[in-house]
Amino acid sequence: MTPTPTPPGRRRLVGAAVAAAGLLAALLTAGPAAAVPDPGDVPAAGASVPARQQAEARAAIGKGEIPGVDEIVHSANITPLANVPKDALRGTNSDLAFQGGYAFAGNYDGFRIFDISDPRRPRTVTQVLCPGSQNDISVSGDLLFLSTDSSRSDDSCASTTQPATEKSSWEGMKIFDISDIRNPRYVAAVETACGSHTHTLVPERRNVYVYVSSYAPDAAFPDCQPPHDGISVIKVPRKAPERAAVVGFPVLFPGEGPDGGGNPGGPVNPGVTKTTGCHDITVLPSEDLAAGACMGDGILFSLRDPEHPRVIDRVQDNVNFAFWHSATFNQRANKVVFTDELGGGGGATCNPETGPNRGADGIYDITGKGDRRKLVFRNYFKIDRYQGPTENCVAHNGSLIPVRGRDLMVQAWYQGGVSVWEFTDSRHPREIAYFERGPLSTDTNATGGSWSAYYYNGHIYSNDIVKGLDVLRLHDRRTDPAERVRMDELNVQTQPDYFD
Repeated sequence: MTPTPTPPGRRRLVGAAVAAAGLLAALLTAGPAAAVPDPGDVPAAGASVPARQQAEARAAIGKGEIPGVDEIVHSANITPLANVPKDALRGTNSDLAFQGGYAFAGNYDGFRIFDISDPRRPRTVTQVLCPGSQNDISVSGDLLFLSTDSSRSDDSCASTTQPATEKSSWEGMKIFDISDIRNPRYVAAVETACGSHTHTLVPERRNVYVYVSSYAPDAAFPDCQPPHDGISVIKVPRKAPERAAVVGFPVLFPGEGPDGGGNPGGPVNPGVTKTTGCHDITVLPSEDLAAGACMGDGILFSLRDPEHPRVIDRVQDNVNFAFWHSATFNQRANKVVFTDELGGGGGATCNPETGPNRGADGIYDITGKGDRRKLVFRNYFKIDRYQGPTENCVAHNGSLIPVRGRDLMVQAWYQGGVSVWEFTDSRHPREIAYFERGPLSTDTNATGGSWSAYYYNGHIYSNDIVKGLDVLRLHDRRTDPAERVRMDELNVQTQPDYFD
């Protein structure tokens, strides 16, 4: 990585890393709203850090080396326009999707719909209570899709938590009709093996295919048996979503034995997560191409037959990548950025001790053509704005900023905030803008910060785990041309051809 010069007053040297229903509009159910922690993305927080590190964090704040608790700082080319705090849904805020003048925000307790027709004054249209982590969200036409990756008593929005060892436990995909945006209607549920941690849409005119990513099988789980080395494919007829069903389970990591194929992880590759499925998949329908971030592996695969995706290439990084988390193509489809969620999203890994190559992005060029395409590593990118010992910080969800001739991306880094960076030169990426808050606490490990930061129709939208929806305006000669690109719909994991 090419280091970015630290802005004046932003030098940082800190200690080592350590590891209500009546308010709801259009409420589907008044059932229990307790969120279920997801150990894959948001480990339990609240543990006190050593007194020495507390003192170091406070000293760093006093010297201006890191922002104060909840203090907002940003580069000169970022303007914060609005923040909408949490309301009735009190769980962890998660992913975002967009359609027309609306933003759809996942939350472990359900989802929230915002009217963003005036980005300076976003307002809540409706909130839907439907608990089940992590409620990864996407939209297509009149349909909204919601992932459930926690063991529930049934598939209703009034379900309660129960052990995954119970035969009656349910996890999978929920589907809502949003033709009346103020009154979403729950129309279908599809159970999938090991639930749905995330999902990706492959939309067609008559059907929507849903690629369901899930992992962590266990012989004690009736609905999540090993080997679990593929993805569930759901076919959803647009005019009859109640007929949605699993139509296949393509194996992406063929292999022998109880664990199937894929990276064996530790102890063979210490510090690397064993591959037992995929965390996230990004598709590029215009190129019939997809990239999978699959725990210990990164893969490139063909979508020519959407019911039977086929792996073209597979790479591993057993030196610096602990958990392959997500993927983003550039517009020309000759590069892909993979993220490493070192520490599972709850660790303080943006510091000198962890270094610039771990918990970072990995930039890969795509060489060759057709089925002979290969992923070739070029460099890492990681923010060099060091964070305090109580700030969870690692590479997370982001999207392209559509500018012809440049590869630009906005990305969430949890409490590291929102970063805008360029990778036009794969070997020399650099940050060009940022927005962040100071630590939630200097005394305890507090999980928070930006879960997803995406560019949509001229603005950046960030879903902060604790603080709510942030709207940012980016003004920079390198990114300004993107303001002319307008989308009717955006699910970031279904990358559009912005210039078609």
